[in-house]
Amino acid sequence: MVDIADKIALPDVALETGLRPGSAFMRPVEIIASLLLILIIGVLLLGVVSRYVFSLPVIWVDEVTSISFLWLAMLGSAIAIDRNEHLRLTLFVGMMPPRMREFVNTFALLVVATFLLAMIYPAVDYAMEESFVTSPALGLSLSWRVSAIAFGIAAMFLLALRHAIRSARPADFLVGLAIIVAVGAFCWFMAPFFKGLGYGNIVIFLVIVVAACLVAGVPIAFCFGMGTLCFLTFTTSVPTLVMIGRMDEGMSSLILLSVPIFVLLGCVLDATGMGKAIVDFLASMLGHVRAGMSYVLLGSLFLVSGISGSKVSDMATVAPALFPEMKRRGYKPKELIALLATGAAMAETVPPSIVLIVLGSVAGVSIAGLFTSGFLVAMVLLLVLAVLARWKAGIESLGGVKRAPLGVIWKAALIAAPALVLPFLIRSAVGGGVATATEVSTIAVVYAMIVGIVMYGGISPRKFYEMLVETAALSGAILMILGAASAMAWALTQTGFANQLAIWMANLPGGWMAFMGITILVFIILGCVLEGLPALVLMAPLMFPIAKKLGINDVHYSMVVVTSMNIGLMTPPIGIGFYIACKIGNVSPDEAMSAIWPYLVALLAGLILIAAFPIISTIAL
Repeated sequence: MVDIADKIALPDVALETGLRPGSAFMRPVEIIASLLLILIIGVLLLGVVSRYVFSLPVIWVDEVTSISFLWLAMLGSAIAIDRNEHLRLTLFVGMMPPRMREFVNTFALLVVATFLLAMIYPAVDYAMEESFVTSPALGLSLSWRVSAIAFGIAAMFLLALRHAIRSARPADFLVGLAIIVAVGAFCWFMAPFFKGLGYGNIVIFLVIVVAACLVAGVPIAFCFGMGTLCFLTFTTSVPTLVMIGRMDEGMSSLILLSVPIFVLLGCVLDATGMGKAIVDFLASMLGHVRAGMSYVLLGSLFLVSGISGSKVSDMATVAPALFPEMKRRGYKPKELIALLATGAAMAETVPPSIVLIVLGSVAGVSIAGLFTSGFLVAMVLLLVLAVLARWKAGIESLGGVKRAPLGVIWKAALIAAPALVLPFLIRSAVGGGVATATEVSTIAVVYAMIVGIVMYGGISPRKFYEMLVETAALSGAILMILGAASAMAWALTQTGFANQLAIWMANLPGGWMAFMGITILVFIILGCVLEGLPALVLMAPLMFPIAKKLGINDVHYSMVVVTSMNIGLMTPPIGIGFYIACKIGNVSPDEAMSAIWPYLVALLAGLILIAAFPIISTIAL
């Protein structure tokens, strides 16, 4: 995710999210967001217990969680603005001279503020429109729910403007504002011309404007938002109120409720040391064989990913525990980074994967099917990487390495057992249809909290509060991207371009295999530039209907899409995940870049197997 989910302070050449504490005046917002997250988990748990234990479904659970979820998303997005934790690409900004970089950062903040200012009135209007509709179970006006959008947008506008005023030079502020006003006036004057361009407007506003914002370091959500706003305002007669509705729809799917809960689960995993217990157990079993530590690293990423659902959490758990010993055995730091990055890409399909949950939501694919298939697909990729790691293990020095005594292995197994149960519990419960991903995520958090308190040292109240705020900010950043990308995808489909693209792709020579080849190429490129979630939300509505027309199983196609995207995510010089791995391993990207290519080729070979043989993805369905 978001990978989203990537909360590491990265160098300027990569992705910037920041880690600075929030402003004091935002503390009430942080507290409310934390309480909303607790409320969501509590209400969902009440619904699960009531239905499965007492066979008494609580009919108002969905409405309470829907209201709370949207408020959590918007408050979390405001917290992310305050803490500078919205996902943005700074590859190009990092290449600029320091003085120009200052100006571009100011300009990016002003772009964000401009977009938010333009959306305040439509958001208020949308809340007023929804006031005439009431919820069936609680009888509440829906304006109570959607007012969150107006409040969140207004709060984000004030925070972005405050940052711009406090951090920018006056000259940069005025010049940046003048550029935005001049470009807006020019587009307004040229609106009659734009309306006659047809598909050319897609290139101008949904490609060039979005790309220019990305290059300037504007957070990805607001790149999509600004491109869509300009497209609707200057080339159509569609009111921007519709854009708010699309954003609401993109952020509010009940399937996405599991996103913040799995994010919190990843925080619990880090705080309690459950992930390290798994690493220690695998190391005690395999650490004495040649390439054993590579197997431990890959196996740990596989198992830990099944708990956290976050690549950053996975890598940050595994690397510190294994890298010192692997270096002692002769592994070069750049080789370790290559193995870590591609191992994290391999583990992305292991449930619970936030990417799979989002894909199931936007493409209408069974979450249970994705979880079952994702486990097998990850096994194929794990095998490919393990074979390469064994081939490269000739440099490994095993001097002084002894097999761990049976008593040590047994003790490590006992300590790791509660953590090892969790990924299999999640996969089997969702894959077997026992419970939904959202319900399982709730149970998993409660289980992890109890086990963490009893067996792994517990979590202090202060640390728990910080985890709740961190989860709210990260979830808000993720959901804001989904909302803006949903609005952009809707605008794109309304042009008719999607139908034309579908006709062209459906008639490609080579049939479904040629389409698979294009899919791999497209999602590797998008994975490099956009990261996982926005790429999925943008392209899934276009690509999945074409795949279905060509007779491709939707779960099989999902596995190809997600794997391609993660290969792109780890591909230098742009892939965001590659820089995250370098940061975690404290290795220069320039040094690690030369070592990662054989591993990427191995992943690509595994991907070709997955694409060419649908049975790998569908045999367990």
